[in-house]
Amino acid sequence: MMKYIQVKVGDVVISNNSDIVIQSMCNTNTLDIELSVAQCKALFDKGAKIVRLTTQGLKEVEALKEIKNRLSSDGYGFPLVADVHFSYNVAIEAAKVADKVRINPGNFAKEHNIAKEQFAKLIQVCKEYGTALRIGINHGSLGERIIEKYGNGPQGMKEAAMEWICMAKENDFDQIIISLKASNTYVMAQANIMLYEAMKNDGIIFPLHLGITEAGNGIEARIKSAVGLSTILSKGIGETIRVSLTENPIYEIDVAKKIIDFCLLHKDSYSINYNKINHHFRVDASSFEDLAIKSAVIIGPPLLERFIDDFTVDATIDGVEVSCEEVVELKNNIMQAARRKFTKPEYIACPGCGRTLFNLESVFNEVKRRTSHLVGYNIAVMGCIVNGPGEMADADYGYIGEGKNRVSIYRGTEPVYRSVPEDKAIDMLLELIQSDERNKDDHPQS
Repeated sequence: MMKYIQVKVGDVVISNNSDIVIQSMCNTNTLDIELSVAQCKALFDKGAKIVRLTTQGLKEVEALKEIKNRLSSDGYGFPLVADVHFSYNVAIEAAKVADKVRINPGNFAKEHNIAKEQFAKLIQVCKEYGTALRIGINHGSLGERIIEKYGNGPQGMKEAAMEWICMAKENDFDQIIISLKASNTYVMAQANIMLYEAMKNDGIIFPLHLGITEAGNGIEARIKSAVGLSTILSKGIGETIRVSLTENPIYEIDVAKKIIDFCLLHKDSYSINYNKINHHFRVDASSFEDLAIKSAVIIGPPLLERFIDDFTVDATIDGVEVSCEEVVELKNNIMQAARRKFTKPEYIACPGCGRTLFNLESVFNEVKRRTSHLVGYNIAVMGCIVNGPGEMADADYGYIGEGKNRVSIYRGTEPVYRSVPEDKAIDMLLELIQSDERNKDDHPQS
């Protein structure tokens, strides 16, 4: 008999028998307690059930404790998650404060045997304090051992997750939630489907946290998130989601709600408003954002899973036909989100957090403006050097925050320029791309 695990995060139950839980993450500096408390309140008021804060050091653990106390005293008894990557000692202390601790196996410890020992100690603290764990595996930060053994793709992500699930079971601990995230919608979807099947074959299914990481901003990010998430949710997989936008995180909540609602409404969307002969869809919505998300939910999964290769769509807003230009743009965005046809640069951009020391949203918008002609390129704008180089693994070039007013410029996974002043960084990024283009022209492949 199949066993579905229920995980308690504070007073929130995450399970296959509950509504899908929407969560978000603060982009504030956790040490700025006033600002962090205010943003947590805004996110909870908007409908988030869980909020995560970056907790990279012991000072942040103490700040998280104060944030939690202030929220509780103001009637906000919602669960908080500590986002810990590299420090086992910080994870231990955070587990005494937070309702859930997020660790990244790729960063937790370099040696597998050491990771097992440290994970066992962390679990003991979690048991003592009633703290849940999220095993958060990202495509861009798989460990070398996993990549060498299984490859840097969906299988590697699935195998890494199963290893840590086995380690949790060895320590008699089932309060774990698993996430397999990628900025590539196809990789994310395949990894989660493979993991779900592996857990099913094992007889125990743990809750899955779904998300397209570093999705960017604007309509493109909403469509990208909707395509990836709906492909999984439509299969009945996933208990909690976070939409990652390089915007004020308050906007993530409504987008997540719409994706869930449209998925529920169009669970069998492949046969709704759809002509199977010529792959023609009809979609009506009340706003352009709703139209974009709804269309992505309906059309995205069959594209992403290669059931169809192309489509046409009649798009209306409150019954009024959308212009041909907007329909073309809508189609192009869905095709690119499903990784079927690329008509503009692909961007990877994190939503920012307390580690980010520059105005990520404005910088990202400027990078997009100045690189919009570079069709076929994958360009990353990442908030910090801690996660940036790993999470931009798919990118051709990257703009990565290094410190206050300082940036690193990457070609692929290698830094070309370090400690670049922020006001010169975009120019240097463009110069690097243009230089590489000239070298290609001067030395064409034979």
